[in-house]
Amino acid sequence: MDNNTVARPYAQAIFEIAQDKGMLDEFSASLATARDMLSDNQLADFLATPSLTDEKRLEFLSGLFAKAVGDNTVFAGGSKQGTNFLKLLLENDRVSVLPAIADQFDTLKANIENKVDVLVTSATTLSDKQVIEISSALSSRLGRDVSIETKVDESLIGGAVITAGDVVIDGSTRSRLEGLASALTK
Repeated sequence: MDNNTVARPYAQAIFEIAQDKGMLDEFSASLATARDMLSDNQLADFLATPSLTDEKRLEFLSGLFAKAVGDNTVFAGGSKQGTNFLKLLLENDRVSVLPAIADQFDTLKANIENKVDVLVTSATTLSDKQVIEISSALSSRLGRDVSIETKVDESLIGGAVITAGDVVIDGSTRSRLEGLASALTK
């Protein structure tokens, strides 16, 4: 099973708790911190040490969250539900999926807030005018508020690839050339 499949029910459960408590932003921030911290393989390896008990892991993680974000983070005493959630992940050996849980939580939050994060990868740097035009067109097409992040990938040759959630619009020159090459070889 991949991490996204394992993370889905956990993300849904913690999202419902956060929504009921009116703490979507707080949980989102804490999960983002968890995603950042657990992207460090050394931390993941340390947490997998067999000699550590779940209580020691919880104590360690809570302290780490408190240092990173402050004592009010939902995983460092700022929320009983957050602490219980962390305990549940530890008991089921699922701390390693926290980054995927964070991603899915953010998607659920964006859906309820009617927002979407968009990544526009282009062959050259986009002008402010181009970013505004893309944002406006996507907002119209998707019926949501759009938050755009841009990235340059010179291997695209020209055009752009737009990723908005599950939607990918590939308008790159590289993609068109690959399509042409494929059509010519058939």
